[in-house]
Amino acid sequence: MKRAIIGFAMALTVTAAANAQSVMGMQTPLGNVLTDEMGMTLYTFDRDTQGGPTSACEGNCLVNWPPFLAAEGAAAHDEWTLVDVNHEGAVKKMWARDGWPLYYWRMDVAPGDVSGDGVGGVWHVIVVE
Repeated sequence: MKRAIIGFAMALTVTAAANAQSVMGMQTPLGNVLTDEMGMTLYTFDRDTQGGPTSACEGNCLVNWPPFLAAEGAAAHDEWTLVDVNHEGAVKKMWARDGWPLYYWRMDVAPGDVSGDGVGGVWHVIVVE
């Protein structure tokens, strides 16, 4: 019985980890923006469709704007959803917040960099409270 309880508790921990978002807000010159756990800024792309099933960023776009990929077994929860992205020759899952897929900018090299905001008039940081 004790083994069954421990096994069940471990399964719950793995499930929670697969669903957890590793994001935070970081203070930058543009305000408190959404970043991953390493402090790298996340961006949205105006050409995506909010709530759409796939990323509009393809090919060379993904070279410059790598997707915020979801771990294997990740599941949507609250304002976090998953969308498909054709990345490195395979369809993968990437995170979306409030229906908007999230990306990194290849020119951001240090935590808190926000150099991708406004690129082409279609890339934006996410300011959080």
